[in-house]
Amino acid sequence: MTRQSIYVNIMEAIFLSKFKVGMQHVEFNRHEIEESARRLGISLPKNLGDVVYSFRYRKELPESIASKASEGQMWIIRPAGRGKYCFSQVPGALLAPNRNMAVTKVPDSTPGIVARYCFSDEQALLARLRYNRLIDIFTGVTCYSLQSHLRTTVPGMGQIETDEIYVGLDKRGAHYVFPVQAKGGRDRLGMVQIEQDLAVCSHKFASLKCRPIAAQFMDNDLIALFEFEQTDEGIRVSSEKHYRLVLPDELTDKDLQSYSERLSD
Repeated sequence: MTRQSIYVNIMEAIFLSKFKVGMQHVEFNRHEIEESARRLGISLPKNLGDVVYSFRYRKELPESIASKASEGQMWIIRPAGRGKYCFSQVPGALLAPNRNMAVTKVPDSTPGIVARYCFSDEQALLARLRYNRLIDIFTGVTCYSLQSHLRTTVPGMGQIETDEIYVGLDKRGAHYVFPVQAKGGRDRLGMVQIEQDLAVCSHKFASLKCRPIAAQFMDNDLIALFEFEQTDEGIRVSSEKHYRLVLPDELTDKDLQSYSERLSD
């Protein structure tokens, strides 16, 4: 069996053993991953956490689970404490870049030696955001990287990791915290990560206004950025922009004229 089929079988066994029609939440814990693998006669995965991580951030849940969601809903996996998780139903919208968005060209300030050796994963994306000050450009706030891969524990959720934390200030002197989630080509953005980032900021940076950000590589030089806000209907995208990193001579006078005539947000 492939690693992914092992993961699918384990998660199916856990979910289907607990789910009853009408349930909105299905809780389970880390020990049940081991127990399910043993019952199924499957070799226990070396990294138990990757079983859950895979479906939270990289892969769709199998149809046997997805089909049990109510109309217009989808299942996600949320943390529910140390070593605890919960399948939860949320409004069914996957977060993906809008291919119809206008693209803004930005002169690429990534050092040549970094561009030569970087990959297309989240670390490369974080580096490009940093060197090109794309968080500043996107938010209109002067921003500074505070910490990469902040790993902390949030009450009621357990351990959470945020790809990067920026802090910033605007022209009024107001201070902000920007938790950033970065995704390479094959990983997908999920609202559960934004929920976690909001929880981290509420717990660790309570005095700062939290503005969650997500970044997605669309290709090696095209980056989608999203900002989110908490509404009465849940977390929603408040802004989306696409930036293409280009050589200076690829940014024309016509481009600049077009940008100057755009309506401000």
